[in-house]
Amino acid sequence: MLKRWINRATILCFALLMPGVSLAKKSAEAQQLPPFNGIAHVAIRVRDLDASRSFYQKLGFDEAFTLSKNGAVYESFIKINDQQFIELYPLDEKNTQIGFLHLCFEGADLDAINKEYLSRGLTPNAVRKAGAGNLLFTMEGPEGQNIEYTQYMPGSLHSNNIGKNLGADRIADSMVLVSLAMNDMAVASDFYRKQLRFTASPHNPMLFDLPGTSGDQVEIVSSNLGRKARVVFHTTDLHKAEQHLHKQHLPFTKARGVLTIIDPDGNLLLVQSR
Repeated sequence: MLKRWINRATILCFALLMPGVSLAKKSAEAQQLPPFNGIAHVAIRVRDLDASRSFYQKLGFDEAFTLSKNGAVYESFIKINDQQFIELYPLDEKNTQIGFLHLCFEGADLDAINKEYLSRGLTPNAVRKAGAGNLLFTMEGPEGQNIEYTQYMPGSLHSNNIGKNLGADRIADSMVLVSLAMNDMAVASDFYRKQLRFTASPHNPMLFDLPGTSGDQVEIVSSNLGRKARVVFHTTDLHKAEQHLHKQHLPFTKARGVLTIIDPDGNLLLVQSR
């Protein structure tokens, strides 16, 4: 906090002595988005919750906790690491279509991100406390896709699970990329680049780095992917991951150093070492 006040005082001094430089700096800072910590979770609706839980457990990913109502689980949190999860939702009377639901980003300061979006004319919902105890806001993305933002809070289910349910045999240690299927890829690309200020890759204009230094990415892909989720995971030992899949008798393909696994609902899980 002291450092922040010192920085503000320094900026004020430069504003008095060098107004041109100060305005340039202010303009540059306005272009920046408060940083993200990375991908927080991918949400998927599944046909058979028990079958999906068992599948991810065979991959070495534990179920960290669940949310229930009237004794029935309506959300299962599959743990990738202390900051990243796959959320599994079962079918119900109102929601009868399986597949990708949304992608959630972890923000270092959710209020700051929300205010920054509002200042740009975007329409995020207000920051609120979600069922697991973390801060959350949502916003409609291209083609009506829901985008979520969360900030882990002390005492939440996620924070209380830090250091737990980290299976020693899990085939990967992080999620590094999530694909987003769009009908109009150009419009979606402009949204993430111009509105959300993600950084496009110089080698692939449809591949974007999240704000901040996480190194996590999103990729805009064609609607041919349909409602399937496509998630890229990172491992430090691809050979060990391959051996684990053989041991669990889980089918996969290997090409150019990438393992591709298909979950019970046809979602694509890619494991690579980079």
